[in-house]
Amino acid sequence: MTTLLAAAPPALPHTDSDIRLLIAVLLSIGAIVLLITRLKLHPFLALTLGSGLLAAVAGAPFDKLLGSFSTGFGATVAGVGLLIGLGAMLGKLLADSGGANIIADTVLARSGPKALPWAMALIAAVLGLPLFFEVGVVLLIPIVLLVARRGNVPLMRIGIPALAGLSVLHGLVPPHPGPLVAVDALNADLGITLALGLLIAVPTLVVAGPLFARVAERWVGPLEVPENTAPAGTAERPEHTPSFGAVLATILLPVVLMLGKALADVVVDDPKALPQRVFDFIGSPLIALLAATLLGMVTLGRAAGFDRNRISDTVGKSLGPIAGIVFIVGAGGGFKQTLIDVGVGNAVSEWSARWHISALLLGWLIAVLIRLATGSATVATITAAGIVAPLAADMSSTHAALLVLAIGAGSLFFSHVNDAGFWLVKEYFGMSVGQTLKSWSVMETVISVVAIALIMPLSLII
Repeated sequence: MTTLLAAAPPALPHTDSDIRLLIAVLLSIGAIVLLITRLKLHPFLALTLGSGLLAAVAGAPFDKLLGSFSTGFGATVAGVGLLIGLGAMLGKLLADSGGANIIADTVLARSGPKALPWAMALIAAVLGLPLFFEVGVVLLIPIVLLVARRGNVPLMRIGIPALAGLSVLHGLVPPHPGPLVAVDALNADLGITLALGLLIAVPTLVVAGPLFARVAERWVGPLEVPENTAPAGTAERPEHTPSFGAVLATILLPVVLMLGKALADVVVDDPKALPQRVFDFIGSPLIALLAATLLGMVTLGRAAGFDRNRISDTVGKSLGPIAGIVFIVGAGGGFKQTLIDVGVGNAVSEWSARWHISALLLGWLIAVLIRLATGSATVATITAAGIVAPLAADMSSTHAALLVLAIGAGSLFFSHVNDAGFWLVKEYFGMSVGQTLKSWSVMETVISVVAIALIMPLSLII
């Protein structure tokens, strides 16, 4: 943010209030960065303390500090936490039932050697819809290693498309936590965001996946396929497995329902009409994901031979690992509300107008800077969305959705040593730090740059 402000000296805040708010924002974000990166404090605690510092430096009354943070925390968890929980349940059913392996086996069985990178990108994109990035990596790594070993294919050639597919979906497409938080913060339409996210994700994945894989292969050089890096805890395949069609239908159901709502909003455009009221209900994120989760209990759980107790146990176990994510997202919501209540959002709106900087580009730049500093895509998305939220107030639903995507794209920029995903990829693929920077880190940067390069002209057309 310092670099961004320094680029336009005449537009710097000129009142004592503006200067105080600017100092408050820089100090609070700097504190969050230091607490996470240097002191290794959990992001939930770092965001909570950063919110307190922001309000104190900005001169907010102490009694209102707790109210702002609590309001933002509660609203965010209520709006996003339920969706994250349902997504985790669906992902756990997909993993434990063997459904993920069915998708992978079916696509790979119909792919020749030249089509393998494209097949891996497709598998990752399909699995990336309901699965969190880390879960997707855990499921895909054994498949990538197995295919590379059996087919004598360079590891980078199929590994990069798989990672790109998961990362693109994670950053750009709801119902992943980052896009969901941004949608909630900016009051964007989830269906439109989903549709535009998929539109941007496809060409971005093509460039950052199969095409960049050949470049990464030359930069990194030949890699031996690791023998002992299959992720711990990978579930064994059950004796019975669901069919490919059932798995695919379950994964795509929430996407179809939410896209149907967005289409009905455009075609019918009458809130009182019965068809639109029906689509507004079944296409709401909560109902769409709830329907997919309930369907998955039958099409995935029962088809794998799970009894009621096993299905209940599977669903219950899915919630433990996401508790941290929900608290981080909630604290991010509290930080966002504190930013708004102390007046930072309105100040940013005024500064943006004086700088003549596109709101989309501003959101992307802020997310990039926070991503580089903290290493967390979720923290970058939450913070950037909170800072630029007022800019979305007068936007059309389409441009608000594009702002969500711009922030999501910025949150993926150049993963490096302060990002847990960096080390996850490094260890599973048996690479050095330098090799990981040349492959994974550059791939993340390609995703971020290609996505914003597509978003900016799209905002002029739509």
